[in-house]
Amino acid sequence: MQRFEASRRSDWDELQELIGRANGRPDRLGADGVRRLGPLYRAAAADLAQARRRFPQDEVTGRLEQLTLAGRQLVYQAEARRLRPWRFFSRDYFRVVRERPIFLALAAGFLFGPGILVFVWALADPAAVTGLVPEQFRSALSPGAAGTDGGMSLSDQAAFSTFLIVNNTQVAILAFAAGVFFCLGTLVILTYNGMVIGAVGGVLVESGETAFFIELVAAHGVLELSAIVVGAAAGLRMGWALVDPGLQTRREAVQRAAQAAIRMVVGTVPWFVLAGIIEAFVSRRGLPAVPMAVVGLVVGGAFWTLVAVRGRPEADPSDAPDRGHQLGRGDQIRARAFASR
Repeated sequence: MQRFEASRRSDWDELQELIGRANGRPDRLGADGVRRLGPLYRAAAADLAQARRRFPQDEVTGRLEQLTLAGRQLVYQAEARRLRPWRFFSRDYFRVVRERPIFLALAAGFLFGPGILVFVWALADPAAVTGLVPEQFRSALSPGAAGTDGGMSLSDQAAFSTFLIVNNTQVAILAFAAGVFFCLGTLVILTYNGMVIGAVGGVLVESGETAFFIELVAAHGVLELSAIVVGAAAGLRMGWALVDPGLQTRREAVQRAAQAAIRMVVGTVPWFVLAGIIEAFVSRRGLPAVPMAVVGLVVGGAFWTLVAVRGRPEADPSDAPDRGHQLGRGDQIRARAFASR
């Protein structure tokens, strides 16, 4: 034990000195100190493994445990995460939406695929398809006078807007939560809602009310359906972690997927609010079909443009050349191996 301690004490003392000088902030050590910190910490961890095996009861083993713990906290210290709402809603939300496009495509397919099939069926047999429309949506099958707001006062429109925001947000949250059933619950909800939309659209188009259908849904529909797709994609993302957890346990995979999925749902809520406001105050204004379609395309296009532009992944700094100090290939491999530990 004495020979072991004598041969290693100088490195332990040096590591202790670096830890004390850093006082919880590695940047205080400077470049040379940070470079020295890594090898000293790894050597101390190796010494601790030896001491535990050969001298488990000696006080030096206890000192090494404390030294290694303090060194690890300094080496692997991460920047404290602070809640930055503006950064989240202006950038991070769009990144998490864009990073797994396969789930967006799957959600869109299960929403619009059944809708298109039922729409075609409604053109051939509208009487049969009418039965698929829930009671609360039957009024949409009876158009009012062209160019009217449905007889709603301003206060009625505000109340209707609130109802729509809550209802549509609930649909997205339900589609998200149903993902825990191995994705099947989310797919069922998407299919049902797609069929309802297709039934309403098909019946109206077959009865010659195509313009009314566009006036009814175009202004808010693109954004609203986009938000539903994102919410459902969050549920599919979480459900797929149960189906294929990879090298992780299912619990670990679901926890990791849920972190991203919850961010997707939370970030989508403001877009549901905007869609509800448009539906109550624009879709009910009795404007012609063309202006309604323009509003819908502009708002929906703005959302997906933000996903495409603001959602681009951040460049990896490790891919950029270091102009001050070019590392050799072996140094790069060793640096990356240490960073991944």
